Amino acid sequence: MARYAMVTDLTKCVGCQACTAACNSEWDVPPGRTRTRVLPTGAVGVFPNLRSAFYVAQCNHCDDPPCVAPCPSGATFQAADGIVKIDKDLCIGCGFCVTACPYDARYLNPATEKVDKCDFCAGRLQRGLQPACVTTCTAHAKFFGDLEDPDSEVYGLVYGRGAKRIESEEVKVGPNVYYLGAKGEPDLVAETFPPRTPRMPSAGQWWERALKPLALLMVGTAFLGQAVAFFTQLRKGEGQFND
Repeated sequence: MARYAMVTDLTKCVGCQACTAACNSEWDVPPGRTRTRVLPTGAVGVFPNLRSAFYVAQCNHCDDPPCVAPCPSGATFQAADGIVKIDKDLCIGCGFCVTACPYDARYLNPATEKVDKCDFCAGRLQRGLQPACVTTCTAHAKFFGDLEDPDSEVYGLVYGRGAKRIESEEVKVGPNVYYLGAKGEPDLVAETFPPRTPRMPSAGQWWERALKPLALLMVGTAFLGQAVAFFTQLRKGEGQFND
């Protein structure tokens, strides 16, 4: 079974945002939201010894994704190939997974009221295509493939050239988006944009944003079932009377 990963070469990335635009177009991302975003670190250091880099941020499809456990409906799950996905039919829009993500890679779609994020372009993968951000990168800085395949390009970049994960001492969840850099760019990104500690919902939030809507849905479903049964019996009674 494949184990998918992505590598971004920060020595090549020019911050053009082509990946963001391609992703937004491919998946109809609403204005003001992104599945992929490019963030500049800004100049760091003292002249003339200055450093800078661009952080190409997205869902990391972590080995131990913190977004799965807080989901009350089971909508967020990890597939066998490592891709973390969202079942939109099960998502109730509570947003617990959004606050749990240490990389701020999720958002609540205002049009659908469902959570959305990068899924490595799973729909394109099923058609034998690469993710949209990879194929449109003008600097050819993004690479995607199977981390379990020794012949894949990402395997060589991670295990051969030492591409790094963006983690911290507090947050080590095994992100599967890696970064290359000849002059310490990945370390600079990690220092500038460190992952935050996942925020888990409180008991009050569980009730107000998840359990309460589910309870109301169950009550409504039960009432609807009783109403259907009542009118069914009523129609049967009318048929017997007419006979």
